[in-house]
Amino acid sequence: MLRPGTLPFCLALAAGLVAPDAAASAPRTRVVEFRSENCLLISGERDDIASKVSINGHAVPVEGRRNWRVRLPVSIVRSWSPPLARTITVEVDGTSQEADLPIGLLGHARDLAMLVVRAK
Repeated sequence: MLRPGTLPFCLALAAGLVAPDAAASAPRTRVVEFRSENCLLISGERDDIASKVSINGHAVPVEGRRNWRVRLPVSIVRSWSPPLARTITVEVDGTSQEADLPIGLLGHARDLAMLVVRAK
């Protein structure tokens, strides 16, 4: 017998309206300057600090523990990606996720509807 309220939660979970607690957030990317070179900063989360991280199939050393980050020169990201790529594949301990690249990083953007510029 189901407890009251369990059936609606299960239906919402099945419909994708409620995210399970264990779901990892998508990796994030942004361009930073590091040692006078343009780099892509990729950050994410992992459950186990021993989990291996790879970018587009290449194992990378990361900084951090559960919240990790890695800086890759844009030239390396370009060599590991297809021309005009808009995403990279981030794999953490066998689970792959796509991470959006900053607009125009690996080529020119077509049909640009809006560009947001933030001042720091």
